[in-house]
Order: sequence, then C-alpha cells, then structure tokens
Amino acid sequence: MAKVHPNASDPAEPPPPSSPATTEELLSLTVWRKSLLFNCDGFTVFDAKGDLTFRVDCYGARGRRHAEVVLMDVAGKPLLTIRRKKLSLADHWVIYDGDAAAEPSKARPLLSVRRHVSLRASCKTLAHVTPHHTSASAAEYVVEGSYGRRACAVRDARGDAVVAEVRRKESVGDDVFRLVADPRRLGAPLAMGLIIALDEMFAAGRRGSSSARSLLRRTWSV
Repeated sequence: MAKVHPNASDPAEPPPPSSPATTEELLSLTVWRKSLLFNCDGFTVFDAKGDLTFRVDCYGARGRRHAEVVLMDVAGKPLLTIRRKKLSLADHWVIYDGDAAAEPSKARPLLSVRRHVSLRASCKTLAHVTPHHTSASAAEYVVEGSYGRRACAVRDARGDAVVAEVRRKESVGDDVFRLVADPRRLGAPLAMGLIIALDEMFAAGRRGSSSARSLLRRTWSV
C-alpha cells in the first residue's frame, strides 16, 4: 500500500485551487477515512509532514449514521462537535466549538451545514454552509462537486474563491484523500468539520443511503 501521509508530492495530484492564497499559504492535509482505534468508525488526519493532526473515533456499529461526531486533536482534546439537527426536512448539521455534549448550556454553534435538495440531476451543489449568527438564507459558503468521487470544493457565497477543496489521492483509493484549506478564510479544523458533515450526508454504505440519494456526480471536478 502506498504511503497514507503526504511526505512527498503526488504526481497525480491536480494543481492548487483558484484561490487568492498562494500555494505556500494553503494547508494540505491527508485524510484517512479510518480510526486508529479497533472497532471504531472515524478519521485520521495527517499534516504535510506526515504528523498526526486530527482524529475522529466513533464507537458503535460500522456504517451507521451518527447523531454526533467529535473532532479531536492529537491528544484527544475535543475541538469541534458536529451534530445532526433533529426534525429537519433535509440533512442539517450544526458545527459547535469544543465538546458540546460536556457543557450543553455553553455550547457555541459556529456553522450550519444543510444538504442541498434539487430535482435536477445536473445540479452540482451539495450543501450550503451558513455562519450561525446570520440569517439561514444568507449562505456564506457553497459546497460543489462530488464527495463520493473526492472532487469537491467549498466556495464563498459569490462563487469566486475556493476556501477548501477535496482532491483524490489516486494511489491509495477513496478512503484516503487530500484536503486543502485556506487558513485565512476557513482554516483546517472547520474544513475538517465540513468533511465530517459531508461524509455523514453522502458516504456510500451509510444506513438509509442510496445511489440516487447520495448525488454522487461522476463528471465534475475542480
């Protein structure tokens, strides 16, 4: 198996996103869709030097959708809580600062992530991301492309700047992919929080998912 962490550049890797940030300013992470703990779902995330950066460990039956997922740092400190909102007509997730379950009364919501619903097969929009302190109708970011094909981008509301991007890492399959984020606009923790929400919405094999429901487009790439 090829190396999971990105110590060397991948010759098959596409060029950097069309973002105002330079290549040196962008954060490049390698995301492994696997927990390092036995019998857990989750993620293991490495930085550009191959050092462990983030981890997600979800106990319980594999493949099931989760009501709540916690993003942690290397030491296991909760950074973000990604929680599915109940009684919503479409998939709706809220990203909270820190461990929202430990002190519910102090939980501070940061972003809302709503799955885009459309009857058009050609629609490339996956989700709308809104800062929690603004109107729900004024989406700050739009996620476009295909999460299933590991080719999607998070753009600002005007669509003229990429703040984060998911890219395929051809040599290691779909469970390992590259996440590139602009630290000035979104940052690595929140970008990873969005990845967790997208994974719960669109990952194949989740209970209740189907090929029609997942909207996995085969033709669009950043």
